Amino acid sequence: MLRAGFDSLLTLVMFLIFTGFAVAALVFAAMAREDAYRAAEKQTKKFWLIVLGINLALNLLYPMLFLQIAGVIAAIVFMVDVRPALRQVSGGGGGRRGGGSSSDGPYGPYNGGR
Repeated sequence: MLRAGFDSLLTLVMFLIFTGFAVAALVFAAMAREDAYRAAEKQTKKFWLIVLGINLALNLLYPMLFLQIAGVIAAIVFMVDVRPALRQVSGGGGGRRGGGSSSDGPYGPYNGGR
């Protein structure tokens, strides 16, 4: 009895994690500009929206482990390879929002009064 409860809890946790990751990847893919995909020399925005949308639909409609694993692999490829390339060509490659250095003021870099 305890084993069945653990298995169903583990299945629920995996479902939530995989589905959440699929939603995040789909949202990031939808937010990026179409020309950024071309500039980064990646597949088109339409391609990634279809792949990640099918991933999310399969996670929601048929929560079977092998389909979830295939889908999470697609989402991982997007998040690890495509998303950083899109951010770099879109000008969002830095760690800070807004870019620039830590000594930049509201009107440009601070140069110590020179």
